Order: sequence, then C-alpha cells, then structure tokens
Amino acid sequence: MAGFFDDLVRCETRLYNALNDRLREQHGIVTSQYEFLRHIRDHPGCRVADLATVFAIGIGATSKSVDRLEKRGWVVRQPNPADRRSSLLALTDDGAGLVEAAQRTFTERLAELVRDTFGSARTALVAQALSELRSALERDRIGMPTG
Repeated sequence: MAGFFDDLVRCETRLYNALNDRLREQHGIVTSQYEFLRHIRDHPGCRVADLATVFAIGIGATSKSVDRLEKRGWVVRQPNPADRRSSLLALTDDGAGLVEAAQRTFTERLAELVRDTFGSARTALVAQALSELRSALERDRIGMPTG
C-alpha cells in the first residue's frame, strides 16, 4: 500500500504542477484559483464554508483565497439573506469569462497528460475508482480539516 500511496500522491502533485504551469502561462492564474472559480460558477450562491468543505481546507485559508479572487475582480461577496454572518459568492463577468477560457486550457492539458498515457477506456476506469474512493472518504468525513 505504501507504493500505491506514493504513486497516487506524486501523480497528483505532478498533474497539479503541470496544470498550474499551463494556467499561469495562458491565463495568469493557478490551479487552486481555477478550481475555486469553477466551483463558484457551478454552485451559484455557495459560501466560503462550502468551498472549505469541498476542497478539505481550513476556512481561514479559503477566506483569504476568496479575498484574493475578489481583489482581482473575479468574485463578489453578496449578503446572505438566510444568514447575515455569511456571504454568498458569485462570479463577476470577468470571472465568468476567465473560468470559461481557463476550463478549455485545463481540460486540454489534463487530457494530454492522462489520456495519452492510459487511453480513454483505462482513463474512465481510473476516474471511476478515484471517484469511489473520494466518495467513501467524504461520506465518512475522513481527512477533513479541524479548523
């Protein structure tokens, strides 16, 4: 199992770094920014706490990341009518355009790196296995940050 863990983590790191490089080069953003923008686009009205849960990171770090996206003019915080203590996140027009363009770059680069290695059928099998593992970890709340 140690080899499995090593391979899984090193592959994730190398894929993340390769995507980071391409997104930075073509759009001036990094993978974490792209992922946040994509999530906000796909989940209108999400909150910072929702992002923290989905990405399994602390609320403080998530809030600082959203602050940076807001400062760049890609995200706005809107009052939450159900809870005045939190804000709802929304993309600006600039943020929506950026995530749309970055998604094409992200998808193309990831396909180059994964499908060229595995082919489509094996990629689908690997994706299914990872999805099942992630679902089990999330269901049992394993690996969630404490703060």
